[in-house]
Amino acid sequence: MFTQTSTRTWTQRVLGSGLVDLLTGPHGVDRYTELVAPTWTLGEARAKVVDVRRSTSRSVTLTLAPNAAFSSAHAVKAGQYVNVAVEIDGRRHTRCYSPANAEGGATLELTIGQHDGGLVSNFLYERARRGMVVGLSGVGGDFVLPAQRPRRILFVSGGSGITPVLAMLRTLVAQGHDGEIAFVHYARNAAEACYRDELAAMPGVRVLHGFTRSGAGDLEGRFGAGHLAHAMPSPDAVFVCGPTALVEAVREHCENVFTESFVPPAVAVPANPSGGRITFADSGIDAVDDGRSLLEQAEAAGLAPANGCRMGICHTCTRRKNTGTVRSLTTGSVSSAPDEDIQICVSVPVGDVDLSL
Repeated sequence: MFTQTSTRTWTQRVLGSGLVDLLTGPHGVDRYTELVAPTWTLGEARAKVVDVRRSTSRSVTLTLAPNAAFSSAHAVKAGQYVNVAVEIDGRRHTRCYSPANAEGGATLELTIGQHDGGLVSNFLYERARRGMVVGLSGVGGDFVLPAQRPRRILFVSGGSGITPVLAMLRTLVAQGHDGEIAFVHYARNAAEACYRDELAAMPGVRVLHGFTRSGAGDLEGRFGAGHLAHAMPSPDAVFVCGPTALVEAVREHCENVFTESFVPPAVAVPANPSGGRITFADSGIDAVDDGRSLLEQAEAAGLAPANGCRMGICHTCTRRKNTGTVRSLTTGSVSSAPDEDIQICVSVPVGDVDLSL
């Protein structure tokens, strides 16, 4: 007697065989099985949106059910991010989002904040619906709980930065962590504070809200020594995710800080760019360096390289630099090594550069 699991395993084994791949020709089996069900693919990780909640005026919470191609290859740790791809006006766009669910769940919960000028965030906020299928292209990030759990933990988040620290908090609660936990979250006002009801009912966790544009929260003003003393003096570890100003304030007043910040580097186009020759070798296109990132200059030349976060986090834009020198916008380091993989969203040329693109 076949169970649902054994039948699915047998089907995957048959579809993944070399014979089926040969019979399906150059397109591969995924191009045919997706006609039956968009998430029924072996090589491409995808997920179906099974729930959509707009619980605040500036955010949408999506519950995703990943297919086997993702689930069998990736185990998402609390605090990590996944690369989510959507098609907008015929072009595929990828962004990285941190799931808010505890580790080990069968689904992924993404709460996405609406941002002015945010192409993907606004698209999902306005048009996400049940049944929508999105692409998933991997898991990354080192912002995770240590194997040896600290005894006294302070979580701090701002805006949409709540998702990775909430995932950690949910994981600790689910695992029965018996230490002391405090959670400080900053939002513009009470109406935009995600997960307020859940946090208020969470056992064994001291939760404080600070509303930066309203004085109605538990804390007034910005993070500082007073907020730290009110939440948890001298924590063993602090996990913070949010705007750069918040992360810097936490670092100033705390020790043992673990941080994540999804803020693109501030880049000013130099007054005197190198003027070197950029060769996009695979496309037969040349351009004169104008000082912007290699990704932006490739797009200006009419190319459409895959990219995601555009801030050096997700690695979706990684390409091979054959020759030449580049400078990293995130670290300032300069590299002239041949045949190296670089993230073109945060790399600028220093003279001539030959790129496999």
